[in-house]
Amino acid sequence: MAETAPSSDQLQERLAEVRRKIDGSAQRAGRDKAEIKLVAVSKTHPVDIIRRAIEAGISDLGENRVQEADAKIQKIGHERARWHLIGHLQTNKARRAVMLFDVIHSLDSVSLAHRLDRLCGETERATLPVLIQVDLGGEETKSGANETELPELIKIVKECRHLELIGLMTLPPFFEDAELVRPYFRRLRRLRDELSARNAFNVATGELSMGMSHDYEVAIEEGATIVRVGTAIFGKRKAIAEN
Repeated sequence: MAETAPSSDQLQERLAEVRRKIDGSAQRAGRDKAEIKLVAVSKTHPVDIIRRAIEAGISDLGENRVQEADAKIQKIGHERARWHLIGHLQTNKARRAVMLFDVIHSLDSVSLAHRLDRLCGETERATLPVLIQVDLGGEETKSGANETELPELIKIVKECRHLELIGLMTLPPFFEDAELVRPYFRRLRRLRDELSARNAFNVATGELSMGMSHDYEVAIEEGATIVRVGTAIFGKRKAIAEN
């Protein structure tokens, strides 16, 4: 059951607290807080709440499902927010995703890379920034390319005319103790560093999209450049079925 929708004041307070923790984590790691982008995960939350979040200072929004995001993006637009697809992308929704999202975090196969590149051409989209989702936990319920698949997938993405590989993303196993997630974040950072040394990315060093409400502080300490925070900003939500 979802909690009462947060007021504008509550959203501002929660956002300020998240930013305070981001700053503290960056300081502990000896990093510049400006390196870290906050993506507010707005899945299952209605348009009016998202608009309040934008008024509170949110500029990047993360959605899991193309169909749910479609209606929101049509109403809110792109002028005041960038939209990130952070959930698994089904191939039958790839065309709409190309038309809706500014960034896709969940590229996980050669076939999807080819499809996204072709659809960019068909929809006259010049470039599409993407991150490769890496499966480090081996969980059947989660998507992602495994480490042995990465070289071939990166090669294909680099050959695509319209795709820009900007980094890696992971969704590690959930642990109540966030410290237990640290090795997964550390492994993704090392992978990114190895790939960056081989000029795998279209940006200087490669983004690291990792860390959510319960573990984003640890993720930042391990090098995250993008954190995906929902509950800590919007409160708890109720699950909705995929259409």
